[in-house]
Amino acid sequence: MSDFASTAIIVAGHTCLDVIPTLPENYRSLSTLLMPGGLVNVGPMVLSTGGAVSNTGLALHRLGVPVRLMGKVGDDTFGRATLDVFRSYAPALAAGMLIAAGESSSYTLIFSSPGIDRTFLHYPGPNDTFCAADVPDDALTDAHLFHFGYPTLMRRFYRDDGRELETLLRRVKAHGLVTSLDVSRPDPHTEAGKVNWPAWLARVLPQVDIFLPSVEESLLMVDPARYAALEENGAVLSQVDGGLLSDLAGQLVGWGVAIAGLKLGSQGMYLRTTSAAARLRALAERLGLDVRAWTNRELLAPAFSANLVGTTGAGDCAIAGFLTGLLHRLSPEAALTGAVAVGACNVEAADAVSGVPSWEAIQRRIQAGWEQRPVTLKLAGWGWDVGQRLWIGPQDHGGRWAAGF
Repeated sequence: MSDFASTAIIVAGHTCLDVIPTLPENYRSLSTLLMPGGLVNVGPMVLSTGGAVSNTGLALHRLGVPVRLMGKVGDDTFGRATLDVFRSYAPALAAGMLIAAGESSSYTLIFSSPGIDRTFLHYPGPNDTFCAADVPDDALTDAHLFHFGYPTLMRRFYRDDGRELETLLRRVKAHGLVTSLDVSRPDPHTEAGKVNWPAWLARVLPQVDIFLPSVEESLLMVDPARYAALEENGAVLSQVDGGLLSDLAGQLVGWGVAIAGLKLGSQGMYLRTTSAAARLRALAERLGLDVRAWTNRELLAPAFSANLVGTTGAGDCAIAGFLTGLLHRLSPEAALTGAVAVGACNVEAADAVSGVPSWEAIQRRIQAGWEQRPVTLKLAGWGWDVGQRLWIGPQDHGGRWAAGF
């Protein structure tokens, strides 16, 4: 990436401080752990920064990508702790952060253990006052890619059918940057849970080049009724199949996204790209990608085997891996494989980013034959590419026949 300017990627959006107690292994449910009146001996507290700005931004930094962080904290103890964490990685990483006088910083209390599904207690703080004007034009002059994370947790950006985010991303694109977006699951019991998310997506996604949510998040936002029907039958991911992935990604691309990546947790990551080469051309020229290789693709990369310690930030780190692959001008297959590899490294540590090594170390581990987890989703009409070690879907017109099936 020697031909990139000092900032290759800007990561903006949600920022908080993660407070993660080390939970005893003999507890298998949060309700048992938090019995009223009980006293539970726990391990040391892990204190780290969280949110998309921290998780994706610091993962990019650890992967060797020049990155600028743009979030908002209060002028309190948690805010100072957040900035101190950023400075501990590199002093310049705190330079783009906004400090909101008189506001209490955002924090998240995270219960995460191999035996317990993650539970979050979250205070939004200055994330709710962050707005398009907080991203100045002069900050956009030397970057190639602008990634915005978790607008679904930020009041100014989820209200009014996403007009504030549309305004911001339109201005970013006018400066020639590639735009990337990630979301989090809206809490159905809050104001965000009442947003008309299909209308929000229809307004925002025409300004988004790369959309990288989880399959559950995207399904909830695109088709709430279908999501609710699946949720009644158990874990949504266990009921996902190739047809649902194709339908869902097709809708996202239909709304204007050039590249849609759906994170699948332990199943890996799915990728769908537009069939319109013209839609991809500006993005490809900015990042030096092969337009033909990225046009009309449908792929699924299995997750890699890992020593599971915690899953906090795994999806954010997978995004960092995918964006790093783009900056290295990789093929869709290699970029997707890099994404799931970085996500697998993440879960080998309790916090969100300390498990992420350098990009070169990631590539060596892949090339050494890193074992992949089996995909249990039903993939009718898909084929396995032995050389690339991933699944190629029936909608794919770039690598299907080359794979020999």
